[in-house]
Amino acid sequence: MASPLATSGAPFGRMLTAMVTPFTAERALDVDRAQRLATYLVDEQKNDGLVVSGTTGESPTTSDAEKDLLLRAVLEAVGDRATVVAGVGTNDTAHSIELARAAEQAGAHGLLLVTPYYNKPPQEGLYHHFASVADSTGLPAMLYEIPGRTGTAIAVETLIRLAQNPRIAAVKDAKGDFFASSQVMLATDLAFYSGDDAVNLPWLSVGAAGFVSVVGHVVGAQLADMIARYRAGDVEGARDVHQRLIPVVAGIMTRTQGAIMTKAALDLVGQAGGPLRLPLIEATEEQFAALRADLVAGGVKLVD
Repeated sequence: MASPLATSGAPFGRMLTAMVTPFTAERALDVDRAQRLATYLVDEQKNDGLVVSGTTGESPTTSDAEKDLLLRAVLEAVGDRATVVAGVGTNDTAHSIELARAAEQAGAHGLLLVTPYYNKPPQEGLYHHFASVADSTGLPAMLYEIPGRTGTAIAVETLIRLAQNPRIAAVKDAKGDFFASSQVMLATDLAFYSGDDAVNLPWLSVGAAGFVSVVGHVVGAQLADMIARYRAGDVEGARDVHQRLIPVVAGIMTRTQGAIMTKAALDLVGQAGGPLRLPLIEATEEQFAALRADLVAGGVKLVD
C-alpha cells in the first residue's frame, strides 16, 4: 500500500516517531492503548508517520504474532492520516523476509530494515541481506544504520549500490557521519532521516528529509515546527526550537535506555505506555524525578 503522505524527497513523510509498544500490567500487548497512543501521536503531536516494532517498540521481545497484531491496530487507528512503517529487520535474512511479507499483507506503507546485529556480516553480506528483503515485497524500504548497536556500519559504496534498488528509498541514520551521508546523498536519490534526536537540526542542514524521532512522543509538534521553519528558510527559528528542546532530548535520551525514559515521559503527560519487558526495566524514582525536571525545562506540559 502506498504511503498516504509521501512527498517529493520525503517518501515516508517528514516527522515520524518510533512508537513504543504499550503493555498491560501483566506485560501482554495492549492493543487498545496502542491505538490511543497512535492517535495521540498523529492528531496531537503532529506526526505524519509512525514506526512500529522498532527498537523503541521493544521489538526484540515481541513475537511475530504480536508484531502483526500491533501493526494492524495502528493502521486501523490512524487510517490515511499518517504513514505507518513496520520494523521488520533482524539478523536473519529469511526471518526478515517473513516479517516483511506479513507487514505487506497487513497493509503497512513501508518497511524499516535495521543493519543485521551481532553476526557482523561483511559489506557484500549487507548488500545481499538488504536487497533480498527489499525484493521480497512491493513496499518501499528505509534502511536503519546504527552501528553503535549493531556493530557494523554500512559503507558509502554499499549504500550507493543499494540505492539502485527501486524499493530502497531512504536511510534512517544514527551514525552521525555527515560527510559520508552527504556523499551518498550527492550520488543517489536516497532520502535521509535523522535517527538521533540530538542532531536533528544539523541533519536538516545537510539535506535530511525529516526525522525518525523518539522524543517525538512528547514534542512531535515542536519537531514538526522545526522542520517547517527550516524548510521555509527560517533557520534562526528552527534553531530556537532546537535549543528549547535540548532538556527534553537530554532527559529522554541520555539518562538511561530510550524506551525506558520514553514510557516514563508518556506517564508524565498522561499517555501511559505501560511497563516494559525484561531485560528493560522501569525508570527509578530518581530517574523519574530528573525526567520531570527536564520536561518542564523543555516546556512540556505535564499532567498533575
